Amino acid sequence: MDEGLKKTLSTAANTIRGLSMDGVQKANSGHPGLPLGCAELGAYLYGCVLKQNPKDSQWLNRDRLVLSAGHGSMWLYSCLHLSGFNLSLDDLKKFRQLKSKTPGHPEFHMTDGVEATTGPLGQGVGNAIGQAFGIKLLADKFNTDKHQLFTSKVYCLAGDGCMMEGVSNEACSFAGHIGLNNIVLMYDYNNITLDGPRSDSCSEDVHVRFKGYGWDVYETDGYDFDEMERLFKLINQKQERPAIIIVHTIIGKGAATKAGTHKVHGAPLGPDEVAASKKMLGLPAQDFYVPEEVYAFFDKHTKEGQELEAKWKQTFQEWSLENPELAKDFDLMLNKKLPDDLESRLNALTIKSPIAGRSASNEVLAMLGDMLPFLYGGSADLSGSDMTMMKKFGIVSPGSFKGRNIKYGVREFGMATIATGLAQTQMILPYIGTFLTFSDYMRNAIRLAALSHTHVVYQFTHDSIFLGEDGPTHQSVEHYASLRAIPNLHFIRPADSNEVKMGWIAALKYEGPTAFSLSRQNLPELECTRVPFKDGVGRGAYIIKKEQGDHADIAFFATGSEVSLALDAAKELEKRGKKVRVVSMPCWELFEKQSDDYKKSILCGDFVRVAVEAGVSQGWHRFIGWDGITITMKSFGESAPAEELAKYFGFTVEAIVEKVLKAC
Repeated sequence: MDEGLKKTLSTAANTIRGLSMDGVQKANSGHPGLPLGCAELGAYLYGCVLKQNPKDSQWLNRDRLVLSAGHGSMWLYSCLHLSGFNLSLDDLKKFRQLKSKTPGHPEFHMTDGVEATTGPLGQGVGNAIGQAFGIKLLADKFNTDKHQLFTSKVYCLAGDGCMMEGVSNEACSFAGHIGLNNIVLMYDYNNITLDGPRSDSCSEDVHVRFKGYGWDVYETDGYDFDEMERLFKLINQKQERPAIIIVHTIIGKGAATKAGTHKVHGAPLGPDEVAASKKMLGLPAQDFYVPEEVYAFFDKHTKEGQELEAKWKQTFQEWSLENPELAKDFDLMLNKKLPDDLESRLNALTIKSPIAGRSASNEVLAMLGDMLPFLYGGSADLSGSDMTMMKKFGIVSPGSFKGRNIKYGVREFGMATIATGLAQTQMILPYIGTFLTFSDYMRNAIRLAALSHTHVVYQFTHDSIFLGEDGPTHQSVEHYASLRAIPNLHFIRPADSNEVKMGWIAALKYEGPTAFSLSRQNLPELECTRVPFKDGVGRGAYIIKKEQGDHADIAFFATGSEVSLALDAAKELEKRGKKVRVVSMPCWELFEKQSDDYKKSILCGDFVRVAVEAGVSQGWHRFIGWDGITITMKSFGESAPAEELAKYFGFTVEAIVEKVLKAC
């Protein structure tokens, strides 16, 4: 490498150190260790390697960088600012402040150039692998021999915490199996964790581990630009498998007295240490100092990115003219366009009755797959049980990315992080499936998808005690409440095939994550749920049986398989002279978004309120009041046939009628 370039890169690296020290110190909070230790890597990646255009950060064929070790966010923010993304010095000065563009951990959609919401360690690795996987799927669909639209790579910087968390095992194992030759994982190998030396808690051979996954493994000195250039050029020219680079670094390099110790990991250096460090590095004492030569260096790389995008746009225009049918699919996928007659087409779909919620959803998916080329499905080794397979389309396999069904293996957490990455490609709507009880394995990934408003659909099945003999280990009890507690997540528990159809319309229209809760057991189709989307599921809750007369004595509120039970109980109570209303509440989150007048029309009245749901009662009292009756679960389930469990736990017409009449 040219000596002049090395000198400029060194200056840029020390600028990243200065900005990072100042940002953390001004906030009096943060993690300076990674930003200081990986400063040279950041300067080289953003100044020489990444093919992107900071002036158009959403360019589809850009290289992406995901900071999985999200606590080192000042490293990323400094690199983004210097590279010309929409992130000013003032933004850096507001690090970790309310409503700033520089939150404590990077957040997708909040900060220009941030490709994933990271912080809970290891998940960024899964997101990056999902993005790389999505690019391979898109390349297989749209690239032609003459025109290559998707050629980019995804780079991911991870630390010891990411490597130790089990989710990295799941995601990296999948990447090796499927053969992703466009993911480059960089491991910040500094031998220090927050608690002390890495050797206190970990002695695994990372080289052997990743060889076992089927990855190419490289090592480099994190401060040798010649070595970096040789290695990144090698990977760029010919990459046949996923690649990991073990980057040997010193945590907090450049800190006057704390470099190489765990003390620099997660706390500000302190004003004296910052001053001494800047002096040692040859930086002026001025806060947030950036030399003009550093801006000029990164600006040159930005202009190269602009030229690359301009060439790509020309290629795209030529490709569009020569491939008009593919161009139509491209437009559909980019804009996630839904057919104007989607609802009528779904209503025309004949689904037998009775049918399990999971099976009804599978029939809907078969139709949606034909209509929506951006829909890609997958399962954690349960596609025959959670009914996620779109049978008309193939299965993605190692070296072949033509299918639209993905076998993730028994990797629920990894699957969820990869699905988020697929959605972040901007052109894929992923849905993934497993049993509802196993959503616990995925919960933190679902939470981050909700936090970043990522469009993912989770098809959870076997959703209650009524799955029967498998017993309480598999029977969901607390999971409805657990998932409803996540902000921005829509949790939909359909009563029958009609609500399944309308539930999918809700999931497709909502630009955020949706979780379906679907039955294993057969459910009857209810005539009363055959209502337009805007009047039924689209409202989140709606009256499916109106009381006789001008007021109700009793109102049932139910979801899922218990809706038909509530209707049967209502009929029996009417024989006893009671006036009964029944409300289906498939999606509480949609209901909460309705007007106060609409909510009052559903909830208000001088009547006894009864919630019927085969889960814990948590959350129901907001609708039925503290004096409302709950026909819910107060314990884990049992192993027995569903009919016996219904009697044992009081989910029968007789038991419900008796309990309600006692309260009237």
